Amino acid sequence: MRPTGQLHLGNYFGALKNWIQLQYQYECYFFVADIHALTTGYDDTTDLESNVWSMVIDWLAAGLNPAASTMFIQSRVPEHSELHLLLSMVTPLGWLERVPTYKDQQEQLKHKDLATYGFLGYPLLQSADILLYKAARVPVGEDQVAHVEITREVARRFNHVFGHERDFEAKVEKAIKSLGSRNGTRYKELRRLYQEQGDEAAIEQARTLLDGNVRLTVADRERLIGYLEGTGRSILVEPEVLLTATPKVPGLDGRKMSKSYGNTIGLREDPDVVAKKLKTMQTDPARVRRTDPGNPDKCPVWDLHKLYSDAQTQAWVQAGCRSASIGCLDCKQRLAEPMLAEIGAMRERGREFEENRDLVRGIIAEGCEKAREVARQTLEDVHQAMGMNYR
Repeated sequence: MRPTGQLHLGNYFGALKNWIQLQYQYECYFFVADIHALTTGYDDTTDLESNVWSMVIDWLAAGLNPAASTMFIQSRVPEHSELHLLLSMVTPLGWLERVPTYKDQQEQLKHKDLATYGFLGYPLLQSADILLYKAARVPVGEDQVAHVEITREVARRFNHVFGHERDFEAKVEKAIKSLGSRNGTRYKELRRLYQEQGDEAAIEQARTLLDGNVRLTVADRERLIGYLEGTGRSILVEPEVLLTATPKVPGLDGRKMSKSYGNTIGLREDPDVVAKKLKTMQTDPARVRRTDPGNPDKCPVWDLHKLYSDAQTQAWVQAGCRSASIGCLDCKQRLAEPMLAEIGAMRERGREFEENRDLVRGIIAEGCEKAREVARQTLEDVHQAMGMNYR
């Protein structure tokens, strides 16, 4: 996430809540994208540092667990910038210019000078962010699929240009021996079935055999996959999209919740302020008077009920609104209870971290070091593939 200030409920339901669940299902890396923040906010970095720490505290308050995931700051892992630079040597300019959000954001942010290399190259920096950790999956909504696709293309091009390492066959034979006699023989047979007969089942079985072998190093596994498919070693891993549900989170004025619209409810906002904001929130315009029946499907408050309220409350809203047996304030009051309870809990957890900044800095320092360990290994592989290991 880009650090642009305190997070709001749109950020929470749009991504953060999903991250909290994913951290217990996968090995996850979450980072504060402070370099990405510069692509559109380079002209004023006054609040960048405070925004970074505010975001980290929001994450911790919401439930990201440093014991279950790796949390770090992008610029504290300089390998992100170096891999971005190295990938830029082989990435065609046209690939960056055709990214859908490139022209869209230029149109939306006309008041900013975005005729910079940093803005043009931000999708490639995103690719470096992903490829550095050899990510198997990237959790995104539908609107971000194009960014993962360009990452796949960049990895594919890099592997094609640099994937033929010296003494590849000799290293493959050594890797096959490390499988053990039985598995090594099975691997060779499956490779023959795939390459001679195009047996797709054979390649899947071979991949499973490699995935389950604890004797293999990451590099040897990639060599054997490349040998299996008739290519060289796969240095950079092509990630898959992990599509995540992105529920509609309306702002106070009915539009999408966004800081730029000034219609947000903060993740750790004061409960009294939240309660006042809810009272002024737009509702179904057809309900001019208390006695007018309404349609919840046309009311932004209903979209929030779908996120916060149980089935019984939702049924009460549907029946009461359509029959005018409840008023809009009644509806908002019932929504306020679970919303304020969740915000209150996050606010309380956040206060503990605000009062112990050394703990927060320690969490990030540890996360940065863990991330660097993985990033260094990937960059070492990249250097080796590009002929840049000088000894």
